[in-house]
Amino acid sequence: MSTLEVRSFTEEQEALVVKSWNAMKKNSGELGLKFFLKIFEIAPSAQKMFSFLKDSQVPLEKNPKLKTHAVSVFVMTCESAVQLRKAGKVTVRESTLKKLGASHLKNGVVDEHFEVTKFALLETIKEAVPEIWSPAMKDAWGEAYDQLVGAIKSEMKPSS
Repeated sequence: MSTLEVRSFTEEQEALVVKSWNAMKKNSGELGLKFFLKIFEIAPSAQKMFSFLKDSQVPLEKNPKLKTHAVSVFVMTCESAVQLRKAGKVTVRESTLKKLGASHLKNGVVDEHFEVTKFALLETIKEAVPEIWSPAMKDAWGEAYDQLVGAIKSEMKPSS
């Protein structure tokens, strides 16, 4: 089993992430959908990576499968960020990480996709909490996201 080198996530970064997540949590359904709509706005071709969107005639913002998926991803990302310092590592169940790694590999996810997703996440959070958004908060969320992506990438390997 490979061990990931975890960069430090400071107390200040943790405080910023926790504060903003607490402010966003009650709107996680709406924010999760905004997050994915932003991804598709930046990279429309990303829609092809989601089997439940391929033949759907339902508008994206009304697609129940997209909303369910978007909320799940948004909440997992935010909860992982909140736990990062306390746990000293990304706290997503190993079985979930393995599934995420396998599905991202199967769907051809590459670094550029993770970058688009990071940009969309940061923009979504910035719009959700404009009164407390700051460069330090952006850095904190960016670091938390990078560590989650590192954990997912470590599981993106062909099954032997």
